[in-house]
Parts: sequence; C-alpha cells; structure tokens
Amino acid sequence: MCGRFVLTTDLSEIALDFNIPRVPFCFTPDRNIAPGRHIPAVIAAEGAFELASFLWGLIPSWSKAPSIGAKLINARAETLASKPSFKNAFRHRRCLIPADGFYEWKKEGGKKIPYCFGMKSGAPFYLAGLYEKWTGPDKKEIASCTIITTTANSLVAPVHDRMPVIVSEARRFVWPGGHSDDAARLLALLEPYPAGEMAVLPVQF
Repeated sequence: MCGRFVLTTDLSEIALDFNIPRVPFCFTPDRNIAPGRHIPAVIAAEGAFELASFLWGLIPSWSKAPSIGAKLINARAETLASKPSFKNAFRHRRCLIPADGFYEWKKEGGKKIPYCFGMKSGAPFYLAGLYEKWTGPDKKEIASCTIITTTANSLVAPVHDRMPVIVSEARRFVWPGGHSDDAARLLALLEPYPAGEMAVLPVQF
C-alpha cells in the first residue's frame, strides 16, 4: 500500500515538467503527507495539463457519504478497471501525484519501522492516481483522489509486498492524457518501477 509520502519539491518545478503556465493554489512542502489531506496532482484538460488539488481518499460520485474516502486511499492496479469504486475514474479521470519519496513499514522486533523509498538521482517522481468529484446533499463538491499500487519490486519487497505505481518519465504524458478506450495500454503502465533506479532514503519525520 501507500499510506504516507514526501513532497518537498516546489510546485513550480512540477509545472515546468508539464508546461503548466501557473500554479493555482498553495502547497506547503511536507515530509509526512497522510491521507485526508489535500495534495497536488497533474491532470489532463482539453489537450493540455493542469495542476489540481485533491483530498487524498477517493469518494466515488455515487457514494452516500464522504467517509468512504478513508477506505479508498489506494487502488490495486490488478482490479481498478473492474472495481465499481474505480472503473469510471480509470476510464476518464486519471492523474499523476508528484512525490520525492514514499514510506512503507516493516515489523521488526515487535515494532513497525518506517522505510523511505525514492530515486537514486534524488529527483521527484510521479505516482499514478485516479480522481473523482462528489457532490453532497448541500451541493458542495469535493474533489478527491487515490494512489494506485502494484506488486513491490526487489528493493521494496523485503519491507512490504505492495508499492505505489511510479510512472516513468517516458510514459509521463500517457497516463493522465491517454485515450480512455485504450485500457490495455494504460494498464500496461502500472508495473513495478525498476529497483535499480531507486534507493532507500533517510527517514526524516
């Protein structure tokens, strides 16, 4: 799973990666971002890309209450195309969530020890996600998202059997902007990231 991540890179740098002209909201860098917080994401809109702010914990449009979001912070890559909570978002509302690292916990001597994983290069990377917009009885709209997970690579596996999907630089524009009818191509992007390009980073929270 992915229950915590790091984002310290300024959003202006993220905007440059996608030729986004401006950052429309403020975000405070954080080394311990938890579910239930608003996080930045890159979405495709009318042939271009935009930065959006989403509540982490997806609330399907058909949900009766927003509390379901606490249970949907992650979506398994293997079932998101068919699971009711995620299948519509998979077809039409995909996003990339920038990060500098993510945490997994391992049981050691009766304690859970955090490990942080990121790129050897120290560069930020992008997690595959889905987003939704939910409207409550009071007509108030909540935009929310989930992070997609896959089988852990050989670096992460000794700590946890799952890891977030990291979208490579070469495929960065395909996930949020790819054609919704090309499900097979999109699902092929949701594979474990090469362990050789990653490193265990110092835990700083």
